[in-house]
Amino acid sequence: MSNAVIVADGSFPVHPIPLEILDKAEVIVCCDGGVENLVGYGLKPDAIVGDMDSLSDVLKDMFADRIYVDNGKETNDLTKTVLWCHESGYDDLVIIGAGGKREDHTIGNISLLVEYAKIVKVKMVTDSGIFLPFMTSCRIGSLKGQQVSVFSICPGTEITSTGLLYPLNNRKLNNWWEGTLNEATGDSIELKFTGGPVLVFLKFI
Repeated sequence: MSNAVIVADGSFPVHPIPLEILDKAEVIVCCDGGVENLVGYGLKPDAIVGDMDSLSDVLKDMFADRIYVDNGKETNDLTKTVLWCHESGYDDLVIIGAGGKREDHTIGNISLLVEYAKIVKVKMVTDSGIFLPFMTSCRIGSLKGQQVSVFSICPGTEITSTGLLYPLNNRKLNNWWEGTLNEATGDSIELKFTGGPVLVFLKFI
């Protein structure tokens, strides 16, 4: 797989982990409005994708050779960028800057991870942790004492866990809060489920 980091048009990260990911990125692809923050940080995008309604004329001129316009109204700029990455051969993606401005946009972007996971390997890194989408049962590396939250996209999905302080035993998570604020008891967590998908959040220690 080829790797790429996507910079969305949310709040630019300040935590050292997402910044290190950005600094070491092989390829940086920006949703159009994310370019200004990236340039302000001192880096340049390899590609810019979106409808360009948030990109200044100065930046349009500066990066005219790497702009890919998508005026479609059925998807947001983050989805357009993920699809462009997939079509361009980048199938191992890290998304940063996808939250922090509007809560509705943040929730939407997080929920879209399970759609992206159907076609690419993807995770979202924030200033507090990592969101991971899973379509099938999974084993996840963790640290003892690490805070973990599990979100079920489909309330009817039965989830059984190992490696969590508060186990899930064929548990249906009928509301978003029900699987939150758990804790890892060792170096891995296993979730068994059918029907999915499931989102897992691992807080930085």
